[in-house]
Amino acid sequence: MINKAVLYEKNQNVAIITLNRPERLNAINTDLLNGLIEQLETARQDKDILAVILTGAGRAFCAGEDLKETSSRKSVEDWIEETEGLQDVQRVIMSLGKPLIAAVPGYALGGGCEFAMSCDIRIAAEAAKFGFPETEVGLTITTAGTKLLAQIVGLGKAKELVFTGDLIDAPEAYRIGLANKVVLAENLLDEALVMARRIAEKSPLALKLSRIAIDQGLHSSFEQTLELEASHLLTCVGAQNQIKFVERKLEKMKEKRYG
Repeated sequence: MINKAVLYEKNQNVAIITLNRPERLNAINTDLLNGLIEQLETARQDKDILAVILTGAGRAFCAGEDLKETSSRKSVEDWIEETEGLQDVQRVIMSLGKPLIAAVPGYALGGGCEFAMSCDIRIAAEAAKFGFPETEVGLTITTAGTKLLAQIVGLGKAKELVFTGDLIDAPEAYRIGLANKVVLAENLLDEALVMARRIAEKSPLALKLSRIAIDQGLHSSFEQTLELEASHLLTCVGAQNQIKFVERKLEKMKEKRYG
């Protein structure tokens, strides 16, 4: 049976993964979690794909927990299964090996905001809203969001957002670093594709290793980081196709100088 809760599309060398429960603001349920993991894995394994965009159908990115399903009194076993699914999403993203861009059209709340934070770059439409309403409904953050949020916006602001459950708009998200860019809604996917294609022009190996170094550097010592960066540089130098990127860069510099 085809999972229609999450869609997958190839646009040249960019994969577009779309959360597709617009009638529920793309809220999280089992089908959505399983579909997201499946499509991220598809993008990871596809050698033609050099960058990935994650977005949501309709007027939301992802509104977090589906409270309609929660109110039907899910069992402890259901909660365990959902928690494992949420955390598996984070694990798959960490092992993706390719830049991941969130294109946020509207609400990115709770687990949905965590999905966005798990992406490397976030581009938001002007109408986007971000927030963590978990404490208001007696729940807690699950997908390493406590770690990611503090790293992105700082400890004090992270605690404020989580404790109050306040929603913030796209300009405020941009101001505090939660969004990299704010664009018109009608330009959202185009802007994400432009950035994805700019990134996809770069060396896939260098991108993969740089992503690993940045993520690991957040909890590594300076010596560990220096050692990791040295090993990554030597890996790039030893790669057979590395020289073509140098030659292409030199050609661009020459065109710029004499063009």
